[in-house]
Amino acid sequence: MNKINLFCLPYAGGSAAIYSSWKSALMPNVVLRPIELSGRGKRFDETLYKNIDHAVNDVLNIMRSEISKAPYALFGHSMGGIMVYELARKIREEQLPAPFEIFISGKSAPNIQRERKKFSQMPINEFRKEVLNLGGTPKEFFEHPELLDLFLPILKNDFRLVETYNFIERNSILENDLTILLGEHDDLTKEQEEGWSMLTNQKCSTHYFNGGHFFLNEKTEEVIAILNKKLNQSKPQSALQAELF
Repeated sequence: MNKINLFCLPYAGGSAAIYSSWKSALMPNVVLRPIELSGRGKRFDETLYKNIDHAVNDVLNIMRSEISKAPYALFGHSMGGIMVYELARKIREEQLPAPFEIFISGKSAPNIQRERKKFSQMPINEFRKEVLNLGGTPKEFFEHPELLDLFLPILKNDFRLVETYNFIERNSILENDLTILLGEHDDLTKEQEEGWSMLTNQKCSTHYFNGGHFFLNEKTEEVIAILNKKLNQSKPQSALQAELF
């Protein structure tokens, strides 16, 4: 079986560590490659991003030397989902080897406008309540001042990145298969969920999970089952070329 790199981007406030449990459940030929964003994990001392474009350029620089060596796929949840979409656009713009599958999880389609809450501008008590309602963030971060001092600037900056992101329609249609993963009880309209199909000229399939915005953490086995099935069904371009000779 051909080796496949699976590059994963985290949600707001998350680090590469959120994907650490996936390795044992993925197919043996899938190499888990979680991307550590600036300002967290082993990159804690590095500067936080100014905007989504800044983040995407940084991620592409990390991946650049790897994406020409082996077939690869992209996965991102929530903030990571919008970064994956913009990353795919950047890869096409630079005429680099394309991902053969893109997984976007827990994110509304960017081409469908929606009113956004300004989490990053909320007072700390309101911000705490809203973030805890979303799930995904351990309440301990808000109960221990030493953790809060470290974590709050990262989390608030990540929310700011998403809140200030502007979708640009020009060259917005991807040439990649899209797999969209969504929680049945997430706060999204049907239009926001289905809008992803307008952003690719290839296949777009949507899978729903019993859960809210952070179904990813509650339904991990089901999510990975979808990934394994899709990665097994898809044939990377290099493999297709090999069969022709």
